[in-house]
Amino acid sequence: MRTDATTLASSPTVPVGPWPGEWLRGALEVCVLAVLDEGPTYGYAITTRLEELGLGTVKGGTLYPLLARLEESGAVTVEWRPGDGGPGRKYFTLTDRGRTALATRGTAWTRFAATTAAVVADAAARHATAGRAAPAGPAEPAPVGLRSPAPTTRSRERRP
Repeated sequence: MRTDATTLASSPTVPVGPWPGEWLRGALEVCVLAVLDEGPTYGYAITTRLEELGLGTVKGGTLYPLLARLEESGAVTVEWRPGDGGPGRKYFTLTDRGRTALATRGTAWTRFAATTAAVVADAAARHATAGRAAPAGPAEPAPVGLRSPAPTTRSRERRP
């Protein structure tokens, strides 16, 4: 069964994008390599494809520096092509080095994701055997400046 934003939306306990930024930053490179493995394409089409796959909207300010790093590392090549009735577009093509990176990082990411899923499933199983429901999902953390102070055993009152 294909899992994407549409199928996840039917589950009330699975948050559907936007995913936390740190999750996307960790997965974005391997996902962009996977999209480029489908064939040469340009930036906007990459963001559209990532959105179709359920990753949510990836902004140009995030995507284009990543594509520049992939070009610099030799994982992709770049070619300007004339636009159909509009400006030219920069097309990105996966190289052999990029396919090797996709295979290596894709395998590592799959193992990491499976390990993470096992840790979370183990916690859910502990909750189930204890007769209490597992938490519905992580709450969005409050921005650092808005977090409540951690409770302490010492009073914070000023003494004269």
